[in-house]
Formats: sequence, structure tokens, C-alpha cells
Amino acid sequence: MVLWIYLFLIVFINGFEAGGYQASLYSIGQTYDLSVTSKGLFASVELFATMLAPLVLGNWADRTKKLRCLLILLGIQIIFSITIFMSNIQLVFIVGIFFLGLTTSALQFISIAALAESYPASGKKKIGFMTSMYALGAFLAPLFVDFFINSGLTWKMLFLSLTIGSIIAFAGVVMCQNQKAETVLRGDNINAGNTGFVVWGVLLLCVVMCIYVGFENGFAFFVDTLFEEVFSSGLGKFALSMFWVVMIPSRVLVGFFSKYSKKILIAAIIAIPLITVVIAFANSAELVMALCIPLGFACGAIYPSVLTTLMEYSGDRKATATAMITTATGIGGAAFTALTGILAGSIGLRGAMIALSAFFILSLISVVVLGHIDLWKAKSTE
Repeated sequence: MVLWIYLFLIVFINGFEAGGYQASLYSIGQTYDLSVTSKGLFASVELFATMLAPLVLGNWADRTKKLRCLLILLGIQIIFSITIFMSNIQLVFIVGIFFLGLTTSALQFISIAALAESYPASGKKKIGFMTSMYALGAFLAPLFVDFFINSGLTWKMLFLSLTIGSIIAFAGVVMCQNQKAETVLRGDNINAGNTGFVVWGVLLLCVVMCIYVGFENGFAFFVDTLFEEVFSSGLGKFALSMFWVVMIPSRVLVGFFSKYSKKILIAAIIAIPLITVVIAFANSAELVMALCIPLGFACGAIYPSVLTTLMEYSGDRKATATAMITTATGIGGAAFTALTGILAGSIGLRGAMIALSAFFILSLISVVVLGHIDLWKAKSTE
């Protein structure tokens, strides 16, 4: 069996869970009678959990066989996803979604680290494809949720689907435990330019990912609410799917053009707030749905660009570095999603989206500073 297939499946499942939860939030809010502010806090429970797992598990994953780590986490994920599906108690849902946040977070960064270690020759291209699997899952999930609900089923079907996918991934990883790492036949590999663990480089990339994921979640969790409450339109779930599906070609292209990852990163950081401002002032549901296409394409480029760049600063501590990135995404996701709900309650969803996009100024500054670190690295190796 080929290990990368099941690593891709794990990331696909993570995207499916994230996109499905985002698409289900409006229905979950109706089930539990939540206000728009409460929805933001409700969504942030899982996102808060995503930043806790890397803090305690990153070093563990570097010291332990990564496939064994994946099996343990998949087992926990199976337990809590089926529990959410079977229970009607709100507290059980909150506890379950918290633990799903922990497992999906850890599975994400450990899968990326396992890919980098197992495929040192083709790892950079595979990272682009791997992150596109997350986008594919997030694209399909809202369509599934919409189908479930329109068919008279419950949004809980999302978590039954998650259980089934996790079981398949568990079985696949078990079969691939003894697979040997890819042989490096050429100098151009995932560790090219790697001069050891550079903490400031990793931290600056953490800032970029914190703001990006914060914006992405703030937008994705509330885009359906925007369509329902501002435009009185049922196009929200389709817009969310469009937002995610265009990330697939975007991330694949970043994989093919990985040597330009920093330039691509800068272009995406500039494009996202510009498109968001246009969306905020749009007065047509159809126009907003159309603008979700370039917005999703720009957002899609950031994750693989950051991960590809990260390999230059991670040394032999790839799981730790990736865990730091994942922690930053959890902080951004939890804080910005809650902030979106609070701002939407006070200045409206349009104003909240503009406010979120303004944070990309910090991302741009971080990438510029990262360029100066590259110059310092070049001088220190002369």
C-alpha cells in the first residue's frame, strides 16, 4: 500500500470536518437557539482546541513513530465523532467538538511531518497536493450538508461520515506501517536551503498563518449567515463550496511552482483584503458568490506556500515547527471567529469582514521581515 494516499485521506477528512462544521453552523444555531455572537463563541470551541494539541504533542511526535501517533489520534477521533452523531445533548456536542478540534489539529501537523520524512525527494510537490485535499474536503462537505438537510436528515450525518472516513484512514495507516522512506536521487529535495531550526523564521510564518486562518474561519463560518440574513438568499452553502473548491487548483499550482513560494505568498496576502472589501460593499448575492472564487484562490495559495517555506527553517524538527504553525492557526481560528461574531453583532457582518481583512497588514510586514532573515542566513553561510 502507498502511505501518501492515506496521509492525503487524513487531510481530506480534516477539511471535510472543517467545511462541514462551517456549513452546519447556521443549522446548529437553530437547533440550540444561538444568537450570531453565540455562534461565533460556539465555533471557537473547536478552534481553541486546535491550538492546544500542538503545544503538548509536537515534541512527542518528533520523538515517537509518527504513524503510531496517527493511529492513536484516529482512534480518539472515531470515538468522539460517533458520540456526537448519537447524542442529542448540547454539552456532549461541545465536549465532542472540542476533542475533534484536538485530534484534527494533531492529525494535520503530524501527517505533514510524516509526509516530509517519508518523501524527501517529492515532498514539496506532495505538500501542494496534500493541502489541496483539505480544500477538496471542505468543498464537498457543504454540498453534503445541504443534501442531508434538504433530504430531511440532520446535520449530524456529517459526523457519521467523519467516523466512516476515519475508520478507513486507520486501516490504511495500519497496512503502511512498515513502508520505507523514499530514496533521494537528486539534490533538489524538501530540505533544500535548510540550515537548521530558525525560531524567528518559524514564528514569522506563524503570524502569517494565524491571521490567514483567522480570516478564513471568520469568513467561512459566517458566509452562510451573510447570505441568509443580509441577502435573504439560500446561496450561502454554494458560495462556501466555491470558496473552497478553487483552493484545490490554487494549492496544486503552488506545489508545481514551489520555488516561487515567497512571491506567491506576498501576492496572496495583498489580494485577500482587496477582494474582501469589494465583497463587503457588494449589494448582490450573485456578485458575492462570484467574488468567492478569486478570494478562495488567493486564500488557497497561503497554506502550501507557508509550509513549503517552513521547511527551510525547521531543521530536523519538522513536527515541532509544523506544530507551532498549527498552534498559530488554532489561536487565529478561535480568536478571529469569536471576534467576527462579536463585531457582527455590533457593526454588522460587512463591517466585521473589513475589520478582519485589515490584519493582513501584519502578515505583509512578517513576510518582509522574513526576507531580511533570508539575507542574514545567506551571509552567515558565506
